Amino acid sequence: MRPDYLRMPGLEEHLTLIYLDPVGSGDSDLLPGGDYSMSRYVQFANGVLDDFGASTAYFLGHSHGGFVALQYGLDSPQRLDGLILYDTAPMWNDELNEAATKEMAVFVRRWPRRPEAVLAARTWDAAAAGTDNESYCRFLAAILPAYFYDYRATTRRLGREIRLGVRHDPNRLPVEWDVRDRLGEIDVPTLVIGGSYDFRCPIDFAYQLSARMPNARLVELGDSGHFGHIEQPADFTEAIVAFVISRGR
Repeated sequence: MRPDYLRMPGLEEHLTLIYLDPVGSGDSDLLPGGDYSMSRYVQFANGVLDDFGASTAYFLGHSHGGFVALQYGLDSPQRLDGLILYDTAPMWNDELNEAATKEMAVFVRRWPRRPEAVLAARTWDAAAAGTDNESYCRFLAAILPAYFYDYRATTRRLGREIRLGVRHDPNRLPVEWDVRDRLGEIDVPTLVIGGSYDFRCPIDFAYQLSARMPNARLVELGDSGHFGHIEQPADFTEAIVAFVISRGR
């Protein structure tokens, strides 16, 4: 079962959702050899469609899932009714990490008196992700508040802390991926959703996606970070449902 913080109950009221634990994460198996390239993820996603007997679907990709969604638009556009690119970017490389580092500093300036913000920045700057699952989980838990516009307000509204459900493959091979020069090739209907305060995939990249893709529209969530479906669930749901309805499917 997918962790609660990754589920989208508002969308479940309108659409049939298939949640995936991508190979190498969650309850999915690890890959021998550590090859987790974007195109390999596309192959597995096509396998899921085949298992369900579906010829096409909308692909909603969040963060790293958005990288896979973009690759899907390049590798298998014939299987897509549309793309929903949610808090993501057209590359995964040092440049993206440098942009995130700048936004982490913005996050701390926004909440300078919050110890959890200071800890998040210190942990990020130390690059202390670790090489085993336990240390990786500690790293993500420490930087988690930076993924939200206002983590304290969000947890108060939810009535609970957000508990991460992650798994790290220490054999995962490094991936350098950049499709900015190919965005014009992706002509499937696309909705780009970005949070104004997203530190991990800053909103500038959402604007790049919408500007360079020929059939894309952009929705910016002005009071969200990296998890708009939690911080602005009604606006998030409305944008996606309107997009799907506009496509007539």
